[in-house]
Amino acid sequence: MGVVEIKLVGLFLAFLLLIIPLSISYWFKLGMVKTTIWSIGRMSIQLALVGIFLEYIFNLNNMWLNLLWLILMIITAIFSATSRSKLKLKVIFWPIAIAFTFSTLLILFYFNAFVIQLNYLFEARYLIALGGMLLGNVLGVNITAINSFYQNIRSQNKFFLYRLAMGANQQEALEPFLRQSFQLALLPALAKTATMGVVSLPGMMTGQILGGSSPATAINYQIAIMIAIYTCGALSVLLTLLLSTKKCFNKYGILKENIFKK
Repeated sequence: MGVVEIKLVGLFLAFLLLIIPLSISYWFKLGMVKTTIWSIGRMSIQLALVGIFLEYIFNLNNMWLNLLWLILMIITAIFSATSRSKLKLKVIFWPIAIAFTFSTLLILFYFNAFVIQLNYLFEARYLIALGGMLLGNVLGVNITAINSFYQNIRSQNKFFLYRLAMGANQQEALEPFLRQSFQLALLPALAKTATMGVVSLPGMMTGQILGGSSPATAINYQIAIMIAIYTCGALSVLLTLLLSTKKCFNKYGILKENIFKK
């Protein structure tokens, strides 16, 4: 049995579900009516346009076009992360750019080559879909890690300087802050992962089952992609934080105040 298509009437009925959150927002004066309408509308238009373009890309399946689309996705994720970071663009751009690009490409091509074992590593359906899943996670965990790392050092500057004064080198002084930022960024993802299959059925697995794949195949894919997502997130956070420290501290190992946005 193939996937059951959602017709335009069904999509319209799906939009009617928004009456519930919009009514809640209006009733309790949450001020989220316009934001909800704008966000859902923007999402719908973007997905419709992307769907049309991806249909063209999937049919053509050209290596250079597929890579170009993946690069555009990475660039978009980089600028999204830098805009939401509390550090200035000139300080954080290259650490994020290097971390996002390296970790995403490394894990993505490893996954396609050795886990799925594709004959054509640039297959559009896998390169773009899996790349998007990796980037979506990388974006979230890095924003959390960057902001918490530097805000914690800033707010606990006396503790940081005390460790330096007691003879710790910069790396040793930064260890508790690195540990805290890693935990803050990655532990929520681990908690969510631990409840999959019991509390919730993840999106990729559900999509494959609805698309006609067997539950066993869907489960194998979901387990593999969750491991890849977590690994990519951890690697990107490590690279972002380590690379950014080169620009955020002076030669004495002290945090620069002019790196923060006003």
